[in-house]
Amino acid sequence: MKFSDIFLDQSPIAFDVGAFCHDLAKTLFPICRSLSGPGVRETLAYLGQHLQGLTVHEVPSGTPAFDWTVPDEWTIKDAYIADESGKRIVDFRAHNLHVLGYSEPVDQWLELEDLNNHLYSLPSQPDAIPYITSYYARRWGFCLAHSQRQALKPGKYHVVINSELKPGVLNYADLILPGQTKQEVLLSTYICHPSMANNELSGPVVATALARWLMSLKSHRYTYRILFIPETIGSIVYLSRNMEYLKSHVIAGFNITCIGDERCYSFLPSRLGNTLSDRAALHVLKYIDPNFKQFTWLDRGSDERQYCAPGVDLPIATIMRSKYGEYPEYHTSLDDLNLVTAKGLLGGFTALRQAIETIENNICLKTTVFCEPQLGKRGLYPTLSTKESGAQVRTMMDLISHCDGEHTLLEIADILGQPVSKLVEILRPLIANGLIEASWV
Repeated sequence: MKFSDIFLDQSPIAFDVGAFCHDLAKTLFPICRSLSGPGVRETLAYLGQHLQGLTVHEVPSGTPAFDWTVPDEWTIKDAYIADESGKRIVDFRAHNLHVLGYSEPVDQWLELEDLNNHLYSLPSQPDAIPYITSYYARRWGFCLAHSQRQALKPGKYHVVINSELKPGVLNYADLILPGQTKQEVLLSTYICHPSMANNELSGPVVATALARWLMSLKSHRYTYRILFIPETIGSIVYLSRNMEYLKSHVIAGFNITCIGDERCYSFLPSRLGNTLSDRAALHVLKYIDPNFKQFTWLDRGSDERQYCAPGVDLPIATIMRSKYGEYPEYHTSLDDLNLVTAKGLLGGFTALRQAIETIENNICLKTTVFCEPQLGKRGLYPTLSTKESGAQVRTMMDLISHCDGEHTLLEIADILGQPVSKLVEILRPLIANGLIEASWV
């Protein structure tokens, strides 16, 4: 096999990833998304402008999916709380987090004492609007900053939620990028949260950038399946339709969320903890940020819960920046585009890209000669033996010494304490000179 047939294309990425992701997030941020409804369709339609081949699917309300049922579709047009003079003091048009997600319609006058039963705020974060939902129980409510709630005066208030809950469809989208094999890498992100930047939009915009990068490559070994779904119910629905195929084809994958700030890198393993995805993620993160935060399966909270569930057992791990639930702005209006930056998004993209490259480049290596090869006659070893010359090629010799046809490149890299990316470059002349044979795992 030629080097170009074995290893992923290392040419520079042809677009400014950080700026692309941040600009895309700016466009999508105002859209009111939920499990279903116009906001999801608008978001998927816009992503489709950047991803040729993205296919949007519909699943009718009431459709069973394992132990779940697809809920009714929610549409919201307007919502507000107005005082007796008609002034809007809480306004959905000012921020879409002001409405409890999936609120049923209401048009009433209430005394403050009764209204308080439908208000949600955070005393510990008095300037933040909380993100609250009620997908599977009918209720209505408003979310507001606690400082604003405390300023409400006794009296009557006009509460209006112009929404609709009725049978409709749940939408999700997938993009299949065929590779040289039918074995797949699964990338999944969610598109069901309203205006929050790290917890929501960082995932789909980075997934879009990864898809565009993969589409720009001359070739890749694995087929890539990239999903844009509503969290939880979306992954459950997708698995209910595709589980047996995924179990027989997916060899690695990542749940993509909370990937856009600059504070830290984080890792959450698959339930099994020793998959190719886990090993590739841990490998790249220790070189990107030796102080990355490592969580356990007990810290799970996103769609890895479904992909790694008993009986499903897909090899899905999660690389993040600040993990969901671990940063103060999480699930509030403070999770905005000041927290998520072009630099942070680029860092998240880079970690996932390197993990994908590690998976793609994880081949078996075998020497073609017995004992150490004579590197000098091939121009690969200094002809004058000194302490310095030995040190220069030590990594090359250590690499060759482990090329027994039984170890993968990732295994050898971890043994040597070297990044896979460095060993790929060392392998180039060894393969070109016929000293190393490479084969896919």
